[in-house]
Amino acid sequence: MTKSTTNRPPIWFWIISVIALIWNGMGVYQYLQQAYKTESFKSLYNQEQLVMIENTPSWVIAAFAIAVFGGLLGAIALLLRKKWAKPIFLLSLIGIIFQMTYNFFVTNAIEVYGPGAIIMPIMILTGGIILLWFSKKGIAKKWLT
Repeated sequence: MTKSTTNRPPIWFWIISVIALIWNGMGVYQYLQQAYKTESFKSLYNQEQLVMIENTPSWVIAAFAIAVFGGLLGAIALLLRKKWAKPIFLLSLIGIIFQMTYNFFVTNAIEVYGPGAIIMPIMILTGGIILLWFSKKGIAKKWLT
């Protein structure tokens, strides 16, 4: 008779995974609003900010898409308890880094957007790092298979 054991993740694993899904879902929503230039999106920004957004290079927009869709897919992988969450979160983090590098070092985003141009990107970058670490921990604990 064989004994089967499962490595059930603790409740906080599920809480973090659901938060990751919601957070990255909001990122996908923001990306789609920007990509389709909806009226609700445009109403959030002044003319100078809209010009800056309109002049964003396609590679930065692609990095944004990779970051948010990768994050959403990684969060889904966490909820499915799949270890492919780790490479997906790594890809998402790379997208975040490319996008934030452009925003911090190529544009005058801080002047145009004010303090929010620093706070939100730091939160996003920190979240990306935490989710990559969290997926690595999930693999090490055998919560992800």
